[in-house]
Amino acid sequence: MAKHHRVTNTVAVLERLERWYAARCDGDWEHQKGVSVETLDNPGWQVRIDLDETSASATGFERIEIHRSETDWLVCWLEDLQFRAACGPLNLREALTAFVDHWHV
Repeated sequence: MAKHHRVTNTVAVLERLERWYAARCDGDWEHQKGVSVETLDNPGWQVRIDLDETSASATGFERIEIHRSETDWLVCWLEDLQFRAACGPLNLREALTAFVDHWHV
């Protein structure tokens, strides 16, 4: 049952991020701003979400830094009007959840 719950949570997080992104697409914002998810070579993930010209840009965010092991970790912060996250290879959902939960997406 726990596995199904995790899949459901992942879908919910992605749907929330999709709705947030779609609401920002105005014919201009998405050409210069956006969301990127890339791999890191240590291994892990890097997430960047542009907050410029959004209602989220004025909202503070307290840095998150969690180090459980060499492969189970998460760091999230704001920089240059972007939400940024770096995390372990199995922590991408946790990084995206930090974004959607903080801004109530």
